[in-house]
Amino acid sequence: MSTTNLRRRLHHGDLDGRKNEHVDISSADSLNESLLGKSSDDNFGSEVYDPRRQDLWDDDRKKEQLHWSFLFSNLIAQWAQWLASIIVSSGSIFGRLFPFSSENQINPVYLSPLQEQRLNTLRRRLQIPFDGSRIEHQDALRQLWRLAYPTREIPPLKSELWKEMGWQGNDPSTDFRGGGLVSLENLIFFARNYPNSFQMLLSKVQGQRADWEYPFAVAGINISFMLVQMLDLKSSVPSSKYGIRFREFLERDENAFDHLYCVAFRLLDAQWLVKRASYMEFNEVLKSTRTQLERELVLDDVLEVKDLPSYTMLDE
Repeated sequence: MSTTNLRRRLHHGDLDGRKNEHVDISSADSLNESLLGKSSDDNFGSEVYDPRRQDLWDDDRKKEQLHWSFLFSNLIAQWAQWLASIIVSSGSIFGRLFPFSSENQINPVYLSPLQEQRLNTLRRRLQIPFDGSRIEHQDALRQLWRLAYPTREIPPLKSELWKEMGWQGNDPSTDFRGGGLVSLENLIFFARNYPNSFQMLLSKVQGQRADWEYPFAVAGINISFMLVQMLDLKSSVPSSKYGIRFREFLERDENAFDHLYCVAFRLLDAQWLVKRASYMEFNEVLKSTRTQLERELVLDDVLEVKDLPSYTMLDE
C-alpha cells in the first residue's frame, strides 16, 4: 500500500472573517483509505501505533486551535474598537439615542452663599398659600387694584368689578389655587416696575384681539405656576439646564424670578397675537411661551434676565 499523503491547507481571510475558511484534504491514493496508514505485514488489518505520527497529529491540532483562538480574539478586539468609536462619536446613531455625550449631562450646581440665601428666600415665598382671611393678603389685593386702576375706587373684596381685571368670579381668592401668594406678588411687581407693559396687557390695547380673550389676572397665576415648574424651584437639585441658569441669575439679581415673570407675561401676549389665539387655546400658547423661554435661557451670552432677547419687549 502506498504511503498516504496528508495535505491540509487553511485559507484565512481578513481578521473580520469576511472570507471563507476551508480545509482541503487530498491523498495520493484512494479517498477511501484511512488517514492513518496500515502496516504492510499486518495480516489482521490492525493499525500500527506510531508514537511519532501521533505526536505530529497532536501538534497539528494544537497549532490549529491556537490559530483559531488568535483569529477569534482579534475579531473581538476589532468589534470592541468599532463599537467604542460609535459611542464616542457625537454624530453616531448611538450618540443621538443615548446620552453618552457630555452635552446631555447636568453638571453639579455649586451655589455661592448669596445665591443660596436668595434661593431659600424665594422658596419660602412659594410655600405661602393665598389666604383671603388674612389682612395682609387682603391688603395685597387692594394694592393690586390701586396699581391697575389708580383713578378708581377700590371695590369690596367680593364684587363683580374684579372680573374686569381678569378674575373668573367675584371673589379673587378662589382663583389662586396652586399659584399661592407669590402669584399675587408677581402681578404687583409687574405693575410697579413695568407699568406701561402692565397697562397694555391689562387693557388689551395692542394688536388684533379675539372676541374671547384670555383673563389677565388668571393668566398671571398660570405663568407663575409654569415658571416654578420650568425652573425646578421646589427641587433641591435642578434637573434641567434652565433651572441651573436661573440659579446663576440669583447672583446678580435677587428679584430674578419676578423680572422673569414679567418677561414671560409679555412674551405670552406676543405669542397670543401671533397665533391669533382665542380663550380655548390658552394652554397651547402658554406651552409655546415656555418653549421660547427655555431656548433663550440657555444662550451663552445670557447672564441675567435683562440679557434675554424677549426682555427688550418690556416697556417701563
